[in-house]
Amino acid sequence: MAALALALAATAGSTGIAQAQVYGAGALHAGTLEVPKNKSQVVSADRPIAKAMVGSADIADILPVTDRSIYVLGKEMGTTSLTLYDSGGRVISIMDIAVGPDVDALTDQLNAMMPGNKIDARITNDSIVLTGMVNSAGAADRAGQLARAFAGDKVINLLTMGSSQQVMLEVRFAEVNRNVGKDIGVSAFVNSNGGKFRSVIGAGAQLVPNPVERTTTVPLPGGGFVEETRTISEGVLQLSAITDTFGIFSRAFSLAGLDIDATLNALETRGLAKTLAQPTLIALSGERASFLAGGEFPVPVAQQGTGGGTGSPAITVEFKPFGVSLGFTPTVLGDKTISMIVEPEVSAIDPQASITLGNITIPGLRTRRASTTLELRDGESFAIAGLLQKDFQTTVSQVPILGSLPIIGSLFRSSGFQKGETELLIVVTPRLVAPIRPDQVRLPTDRVADPSEANTFLLGQPYSPQPVEPATPGTPGATNQGDGYEY
Repeated sequence: MAALALALAATAGSTGIAQAQVYGAGALHAGTLEVPKNKSQVVSADRPIAKAMVGSADIADILPVTDRSIYVLGKEMGTTSLTLYDSGGRVISIMDIAVGPDVDALTDQLNAMMPGNKIDARITNDSIVLTGMVNSAGAADRAGQLARAFAGDKVINLLTMGSSQQVMLEVRFAEVNRNVGKDIGVSAFVNSNGGKFRSVIGAGAQLVPNPVERTTTVPLPGGGFVEETRTISEGVLQLSAITDTFGIFSRAFSLAGLDIDATLNALETRGLAKTLAQPTLIALSGERASFLAGGEFPVPVAQQGTGGGTGSPAITVEFKPFGVSLGFTPTVLGDKTISMIVEPEVSAIDPQASITLGNITIPGLRTRRASTTLELRDGESFAIAGLLQKDFQTTVSQVPILGSLPIIGSLFRSSGFQKGETELLIVVTPRLVAPIRPDQVRLPTDRVADPSEANTFLLGQPYSPQPVEPATPGTPGATNQGDGYEY
């Protein structure tokens, strides 16, 4: 190649014809020949080849096959040039030779492993350049990983992403809460006939000091008597008020010289609560979407430092969310399978978990949360079940020894029984969706017409319902892959 350059330079300095030959050689450039390393290509010409010269024998080697074809073997990564001459010494063609990774095998593997993506692989110096369009960021990453198996770290990823598939997630939260409670208590006031013995039995029994004034006669030292009034404290036996019960039975009677005022209170509660929420979310493939149906409650937070030089910490307010929430991240795979990270949560304010700091009561939360990763096809559903919670609580308050006696001990104790069961079921259904035409959108206001004064005053109709024609299933753009569902 050096000898050829010197010859061209010498001739260019002597005659103008040689300069014309040099300029003409640029017009004979035949492009770039990509040759994988340790593989070969065959170059053919339209007339006999008398001489062929390669720029660097370390990068590529040439061998004649026939008088019009040459065998080119790639030896090392890099680029060089190949020049072909005829018998008269005229240049037939000049081409660049790029020796690099096997892009043909890489292209075949890309088409086989990621169908539906238009990816082209080219050799630039000793690197692979990926161009084309893919339908997701995951496909671009997988194509880069596959190219690194051929060229190591020398991969230039110029892939672009087309429009992403949209995924709609239908979620149903179904919760049932059952509560059963029973409370039976006995309360009684007992006094002796002479008032020398007093007793009280029941919930909230207490002795309250009660100051009273009493007048007594005090003898004088020189004889006679004088009356003095003194304030003394007498204990008053009391019971807590019986409230929030359903049945109260009271009876007063005398037994063995005792006046007894007995009261029996009984309460049985049964409750059933059902909660159903059906949020629907739409997100692009690979993007996260979230939903919250509930509210937020304030929580005071003490900050570092002092507030206003008073020595007390500054207090700020943060709001904590509660209710039915959902977060999910869908990824549409090559075979239309939907891979999802689903994070559903159901929370409610629980007064029993509240705390009181000074004059501030901070409510607590009762939360049921799940997080899972799964793969589903379009329209398939899965359920998160087994979120079952059971609570039992029994309370017995009694007079020692007397409350443990068989049968008669019932008169000296109060019993309470509480049982609660909560069951939560979450059903998730992902769907591949596509946009619809504006004339296929049905609004809630389409079913209700503006009321007229005549209908309101004469017929008592607060609104006028209007019939709405349902969209035809299978309409292009209105259904999910022609399955009859409208979105």
